[in-house]
Amino acid sequence: MALDLFVVLLYVAAMLALGWYGMRRAKTREDYLVAGRNLGPGFYLGTMAATVLGGASTIGTVRLGYVHGISGFWLCAALGLGIIGISLFLAKPLLKLKIYTVTQVLERRYNPTARHASAAIMLVYALMIAATSTIAIGTVMEVLFGMPFWTAILIGGGIVVLYSTIGGMWSLTLTDIVQFMIMTVGLVFVLMPLSIADAGGWDALVAALPASAFEFTAIGWDTIVTYFLIYFFGIFIGQDIWQRVFTARSERIARVAGSAAGIYCVLYGLAMALIGMAAKVLLPELDNVNNAFASVVQISLPDGIRGLVVAAALAALMSTASAGLLAASTTAAQDLWPLLGGRDEAEGSAHVNRVFTLLMGLATLGIALVVSDVISALTMAYNLLVGGMLIPLLGAIYWKRASTAGAISSMALGSLVALAFMLKDGLDANTPIYYGLAVGVASFVVISLLSRRKEVPAARLA
Repeated sequence: MALDLFVVLLYVAAMLALGWYGMRRAKTREDYLVAGRNLGPGFYLGTMAATVLGGASTIGTVRLGYVHGISGFWLCAALGLGIIGISLFLAKPLLKLKIYTVTQVLERRYNPTARHASAAIMLVYALMIAATSTIAIGTVMEVLFGMPFWTAILIGGGIVVLYSTIGGMWSLTLTDIVQFMIMTVGLVFVLMPLSIADAGGWDALVAALPASAFEFTAIGWDTIVTYFLIYFFGIFIGQDIWQRVFTARSERIARVAGSAAGIYCVLYGLAMALIGMAAKVLLPELDNVNNAFASVVQISLPDGIRGLVVAAALAALMSTASAGLLAASTTAAQDLWPLLGGRDEAEGSAHVNRVFTLLMGLATLGIALVVSDVISALTMAYNLLVGGMLIPLLGAIYWKRASTAGAISSMALGSLVALAFMLKDGLDANTPIYYGLAVGVASFVVISLLSRRKEVPAARLA
């Protein structure tokens, strides 16, 4: 255990050092928020994949593999295909806009009120994304190092808040590259084969698990469709993803390297589902299936190697936590602070953004201390985002009759209905996103058609 702890501490020290180095490069707001819009293909691929693959994709997909078998990969598949979609169809027009937030597109098409209304939804989404991976960090550290959950949250999450605050996107990019390499080696090339071998090999998995564990649709078509509605479309409108797109040096880098990152996400999901299946054979009676990942790490790996895999898990979780945190602080500073009378500093100092990153980091730690289930937390974030913002954003791009009143009503009613059905049917239910989107579409179309307004050409993103 001492050797494992040393490896993890070495990883943490490297993250803080990279965060400090990133601070030296983040001199302007554009440096801090979008890395100067200057990332090449290797950095772009690594930071995009690391952003998407966090707590739910790692801890959550292992849990889904434990419960459902190979079909648990669909969560990561929906995310990966979403990355491919945004890379092929939206990256080019997005890079031409030279903006910082999703909500700025809504302001261009509607008015500032639409931007501010959507910013509130985006802020909640980004905070929940950050909190989801912070919760997973706490879960891993609690099980493997025997520390109280709240202590694990404050230590692990505090490290993320620290390096994110000081260096912004440059710190995130530098740490993401290291995290991407560590998680690839530690989880895909070490934990997956060793856990399967410890379970007796592939033949032993086939013999011990039911046939449904090897069916790609065993999780259920309703769940697969829901994952696509929530995660595939959520990727298209998530601030954390758009902010990564804005960092690309060219349209070709965003298209090619982004698509490669999406393919990697799908393969990563398969690897995590297989780890979950091995855990089911090794630990068939787990009291808490959320601990499947940490438990299989604990029993399948020797000292030292275990530390590498724990560092790999923390790498996956910290990358997404930091992405959500920066997305939340960017939305708060760029969209909401000016509304409250704050000063817009154009391309000046990153000081205000650092202050907001610290504040959003403290909020993230608070949320992580009171929420426990990573997939439920992620589902809540995407239900609110897609239910409230997908329809107004698509309307802004493609429908000339769209109005500000229709957009704001769709945001409000879509997100509120999604929230109401999450409270009524539970966070894991399929109904919140279905009813949220249905009400969002209906209110958007009806109120837009009834609104008396001067015709405004749809915002051009192509």
